[in-house]
Amino acid sequence: MTPSSGAERRRIADAEAGGWRDWGPYLAERAWGTVREDYSADGDAWRFFPHDHARSRTYRWNEDGMAGFSDDQQSWCLGLALWNGVDPILKERMFGLSGPEGNHGEDVKEYWWYLDATPSHSWQRWRYHYPQAAFPYEQLIEANAGRSKEETEFELVDTGVFDDGRYWVVTVDYAKAGPHDLLMRVTVENAGPETASIHVLPSLWFRNVWDWDLEPPAKPVIRASGDRSGGGDGVDTLLAARPDGDDLVLRIDRSSAPGVEALFCENETNRELLFGEPNTTPYPKDGINDHVVAGAATVNPELRGTKAAFHETLTVPAGGRRELRLRLSRAQDAPPAATAFADFDEVLAAREAEADEFYAEVIPATSAPEERRVARQAFAGLLWSKQFFHFDVRRWLAGDPTAPPPPPGRQAVRNGDWRHLSSHDVILMPDPWEYPWFAAWDLAFHCVTLAHIDPEYAKAQLILILREWYMHPNGQLPAYEWDFGDVNPPIEAWAALRVFEIDGGRDYHFLGRIFHKLLMNFTWWTNNKDHGDNNLFEGGFMGLDNIAPLDRSTLPPEVGVLEQADSTAWMATYALHLLDMALLLTMHDRAYEDVATKFFEHFLVIAASANDAGLWDEDDAFYYDLLHLADGREVPMKVRSLVGLVPVTAALVFDRGQMGRLQEFVERGQAFLNRNPAYRKHVHIRVDPDGQGGERVSSLMALVDPERLTQILTGVLSTERMLSPFGVRSISAWHRDHPFRVEVDGVEAVVDYEPGESTSALFGGNSNWRGPVWFPLNVLIIESLRGYNANLGETHRVEYPAGSGVQHTLGEVADDLSGRLISLFVGGPEAPRPADARYPLLSTDPRWRDNITFYEFYHGDTGQGLGASHQTGWTALVAHLIVTKRR
Repeated sequence: MTPSSGAERRRIADAEAGGWRDWGPYLAERAWGTVREDYSADGDAWRFFPHDHARSRTYRWNEDGMAGFSDDQQSWCLGLALWNGVDPILKERMFGLSGPEGNHGEDVKEYWWYLDATPSHSWQRWRYHYPQAAFPYEQLIEANAGRSKEETEFELVDTGVFDDGRYWVVTVDYAKAGPHDLLMRVTVENAGPETASIHVLPSLWFRNVWDWDLEPPAKPVIRASGDRSGGGDGVDTLLAARPDGDDLVLRIDRSSAPGVEALFCENETNRELLFGEPNTTPYPKDGINDHVVAGAATVNPELRGTKAAFHETLTVPAGGRRELRLRLSRAQDAPPAATAFADFDEVLAAREAEADEFYAEVIPATSAPEERRVARQAFAGLLWSKQFFHFDVRRWLAGDPTAPPPPPGRQAVRNGDWRHLSSHDVILMPDPWEYPWFAAWDLAFHCVTLAHIDPEYAKAQLILILREWYMHPNGQLPAYEWDFGDVNPPIEAWAALRVFEIDGGRDYHFLGRIFHKLLMNFTWWTNNKDHGDNNLFEGGFMGLDNIAPLDRSTLPPEVGVLEQADSTAWMATYALHLLDMALLLTMHDRAYEDVATKFFEHFLVIAASANDAGLWDEDDAFYYDLLHLADGREVPMKVRSLVGLVPVTAALVFDRGQMGRLQEFVERGQAFLNRNPAYRKHVHIRVDPDGQGGERVSSLMALVDPERLTQILTGVLSTERMLSPFGVRSISAWHRDHPFRVEVDGVEAVVDYEPGESTSALFGGNSNWRGPVWFPLNVLIIESLRGYNANLGETHRVEYPAGSGVQHTLGEVADDLSGRLISLFVGGPEAPRPADARYPLLSTDPRWRDNITFYEFYHGDTGQGLGASHQTGWTALVAHLIVTKRR
């Protein structure tokens, strides 16, 4: 089979009708320790369903595994299990520390990478490094428990299990021969100095949907089909029979697995082990584990169950490799047994070549080879992070009729006001292990990057989060499952406009659908987060976790009210983006012209309040939160952080000449400015020759006027302040020697510069906005500076870096900031990749260096990656930067 030119483009175009997205990498990396599986009285999800229960206890809402695929309803799952012969358990899922166990919160302790993927999931590549020595579970727990928050985390590489190369390089490749015909190649390479053996168990199972209702649905079954096409006694074919008749066939190529055996158990809880209660089956969920590891009689000799695995033991010489070949097909699409693997190698080669062709069109050829690798793996990680997300909050709060009722008062723990939320969708997740649930503002960033390779899916995701089964009836968007009622920055309008533009600026139907829903959300904000009715907004933590000296979400009203520079700026930005949408839509329907005027005026009112009501500090040339204490005192929160830079993102440039017939909007806007001349400072008009004897008129609407922008940048873009070698720091390094202190309600709170991991226990201790570099705000700042540059032109320059004596345009500053962010992932011949510099193994060893990890945030001084180690979600914005990089 030869690759077809433009094949992946055609698959994306036909994805819905052709079913190409029906099957994908939708299996979570972690389902244990999540809110959905937590039925406790106190909301301690980690302790209610720990990692040690995961192999033995049935999940209620979704499944997890390694290198997993499933259908988009997750009725079935395909994944990989491994055993090195010495571990106490099979390696069926990635291990990590729970929030209370880690010295910086939850923390996965494994090394795996998403190396490649296409939007239709016609081609996927996953890699994992598995130690040959016993996995040091207890050592990792104990060592991290003994470390303070001031110390670094104790990682798997610190244990020495990778010394002398004693590990397995496990690669899983998936390729689709058709929408419902999936080829799976598992390759194991012995990186060690001696011959070693590994047990490989590709596994197929059904998600348990039959244990929760008094009248359960019919139960599916997986059984040996009786096919012995390869000869011998080993089973090489499984038939997965479903109640709806949409059966599956899983085959393993006997030539790649001559000693294969098939093992069966049930995807049902081992109640005797965990709870001391009788089991409903002698072959529970951990039956295959117990049989392989301990030789227990816990697999069904009748070769049937709801969970099954092909078990093959591979002995591989030092430096050698072996592979297993499997094919999962819908029964009606399955090729005959005799020819099932005849085209196997050709299909994989063709799909990989088509992926190469696809990304050659997406990623500019002018990009450096290392940049192309970074972008492609960032896109891959984003696609691998699609997860099936199932959560019916009403049912979860009430409990299942076949289970004990949840404890009294549980509805007050979390999400009691979100009973309408009922999800059964595939959604882009921030991180498939540490954050295996959607987050509204993370998703917006995911979609902007995704739009470069799959704009239709990006648009569908943005519309999805605004649908009635997510959006609250009052107009609020759900933040994330730990607390849907928390508040994230409202950036959905920005994301929708970027996706619209990346897609070619033609889909006005999409723009209209999302605009109408965002009107409701904007109204919710104005009605609920403007305490003083003065166009200064509160909002709460706003996704920036511990950036402030106090928890901005929990300030008691009897203490005071915190008017926030970032919340106010986000609302100004929101108004501008809705104005932009309304103007675009007005070009097709004049009914939107009135609402465009509304957002023009609303932005100016917010911008005036942000600049004239106490948030702007003239002496510091910076914006700060303002605390209004109940006793009448006002206390500015003088922390020089991203909070004070968000106002810079509230800027919109549009070409007056493109407005065509919008004369009424122009006249009404001018009349409003005539009545309110103080607002004129937020509207800047530039007139340039159009090259044809006429004029080109552009307008800049900005919360921060050009003069103040220069003042802000002078104090920010210094290497001794917020300018890191790798982007803009979340808090100024100036606070290293000048911590900010404030006393609130008798308690002193302090903020200083913390370039690395957080020393605060706020938000579980796993987040830090007190110094490191984060991608999302950096990207918004970069885009805003480019917008300013488009209006102000080449003559408006700033000293960059501050104190250097060198003047640059704002566009040049934006380009350099973009380059600093990209450089996190690019190593040189001598220098290791900054993001992995702590461990040279990760960025210089030939078996590791081309496998790129996308962390949650980055050390403000060194660039070392920190936080979640597979945060491909918003850190995938590096691909957006590479694709849009000005050459």
